Amino acid sequence: MPEVSLDFARQWVEFPDPTDDEQIFRCDLTWLTSMWTCIYGSGCKGIDKTHPEDGCCILGAHFADKDDEKRVRHFTAELTDKDWQYRKTGLKKGFVEKDDEGQRKTRVVDGACIFLNRDGFAAGKGCALHAHALRKGVQPLTTKPEVCWQLPIRRTYEWVERPDDTQILYVTIGEYDRRGWGPGGHDLDWYCTGDPIAHVGAEPVYLSNKAELVELMGKRAYAQLVVHCDARVEAMSAMRAVAVKRGKSVDVALLPFAPHPADPS
Repeated sequence: MPEVSLDFARQWVEFPDPTDDEQIFRCDLTWLTSMWTCIYGSGCKGIDKTHPEDGCCILGAHFADKDDEKRVRHFTAELTDKDWQYRKTGLKKGFVEKDDEGQRKTRVVDGACIFLNRDGFAAGKGCALHAHALRKGVQPLTTKPEVCWQLPIRRTYEWVERPDDTQILYVTIGEYDRRGWGPGGHDLDWYCTGDPIAHVGAEPVYLSNKAELVELMGKRAYAQLVVHCDARVEAMSAMRAVAVKRGKSVDVALLPFAPHPADPS
């Protein structure tokens, strides 16, 4: 089955940020209750078919800000030759380079991010910073560039002016689909969020990516999100049971609680 369409009916929920009365969270429940999971090394086709083993790491990672780069630099200094395949290159040339627009990002070496250990490396393939976090017993978001650990969850901000001339900041938490990569996203040879082969998680995104969501939203807001997601999952299960009992089409019966179209039926 190919990737699903980017446009389909989604269920959203909005609720005030319990720690900031000037913010409202707008969350895509369809995505957050989907069964997506990262399948790097387990069927991932890579965004460039000429580098299928390199996943989504071929472009390098842009730093969110100076603090993001400083944090990565700190953990880079902890890596040894046994941890990081391209450490000598990183020490000699640095692990940072600028893109065509002058934005700072991780250096690309041999067609992919300098931190990506390739197949055949003694410590195993995959992100050196990710593996380092696991060895330290901390979440990978601690050591990796922000864009890396957030993907494929996307957080965006939008100031909205209300009719009474007050403003509120909408913080949207949703799916980082192809469009999130900008115009070039449509040129990717493959992308995981819309492909059923990646919707094989043991638990939905809001649970499997708890650490990332807590970091993006805060503990109290995440707790509220869980209430909404739990309710949706329960409603989906109940309506699926009714549909099966009545012998009706599951997709029709579940509206507006239809699952993500890439999820197993």
